[in-house]
Amino acid sequence: MNKKILITGGAGFIGSHVVREMVTKYPHYEIYNLDALTYAGNLANLKDIEDLPNYHFVKGDITDAILVESLFEKYAFDGVIHLAAESHVDRSIEDPLAFVNTNIVGTVTLLNAARKYWDGNYTGKCFYHISTDEVYGSLGESGFFTETTAYDPHSPYSASKASSDHLVRAYHDTYGLPVVISNCSNNYGPNQFPEKLIPLFINNIVQKRSLPVYGKGLNVRDWLYVVDHARAIDLIFHKGEVSETYNIGGFNEWSNIDLIRLMCRLMDEKLGRESGSSEKLITYVKDRAGHDLRYAIDSTKLKEELGWTPSLQFEEGLSKTIDWYLDNNDWMEEVTSGAYQAYYEKYYGDR
Repeated sequence: MNKKILITGGAGFIGSHVVREMVTKYPHYEIYNLDALTYAGNLANLKDIEDLPNYHFVKGDITDAILVESLFEKYAFDGVIHLAAESHVDRSIEDPLAFVNTNIVGTVTLLNAARKYWDGNYTGKCFYHISTDEVYGSLGESGFFTETTAYDPHSPYSASKASSDHLVRAYHDTYGLPVVISNCSNNYGPNQFPEKLIPLFINNIVQKRSLPVYGKGLNVRDWLYVVDHARAIDLIFHKGEVSETYNIGGFNEWSNIDLIRLMCRLMDEKLGRESGSSEKLITYVKDRAGHDLRYAIDSTKLKEELGWTPSLQFEEGLSKTIDWYLDNNDWMEEVTSGAYQAYYEKYYGDR
């Protein structure tokens, strides 16, 4: 069946991998990528597919109701894969309102458009909302987040995502909108904006800058390779049950300090530096306010019901990720300098 799918935030880190997965795997689908191209959105992430006939880019903001409704009216979307979000905890502490606007108002804007233009004719339709494990709060030394774990967000970021999750479910319960939600653990891999831990530290190690570690580095996270996440999203979009939630985790728990030390060792090997030299760059800084101790996701439901499992062990995925950043230094320089804006104007400015 041919489908027209709107993917929001498709020029971002996770979104670009989802767009690539859908465009290349389903050439009979029409994929529309709506992205505002803020600091984390980068069209260079999609250079390899930008000329494919079933891929279409639209520059715009998900909070722009007139634009969003015009796209639904013009293209008659069969599905929405909603990834566009403000996602960095530190930024949410500095500017909570930006997160409320994008993550809550933006989500409701999309829900309203879907409800209006699908108009109760929900056969073959799907509104898929991608969320985070941070909505569940913090775990102790044992246990895992499941799909029934109570929400307990601790940062403006996680609170805004929790709010959007509740609204998506409310639109199903109130209006019958066919929705599905997934909550994922920390993603890593190519094309991640270098304010997040792994690309930031890769870049800092290359440049021999300090590696700032919050507190004592004992916070534990579950790491998911972004390509595996894109595969899971594809599977849930096509086979997930309406109104269900699916947790997506990598089965890879690492404390921050152990992860950083592994990165230092791998980077020393790959850069031909003396063993232990990168680890000397580690510095400890004041812990982040409301910093959750541990996240860990139980992906059993996704595995047993839809057959998904991660393809890579963390050490292998991290090594591949480091190789990508070392081999794509131009991408890193463009992202950090803002030169990708010139790229956008060159290829899309007059369209």
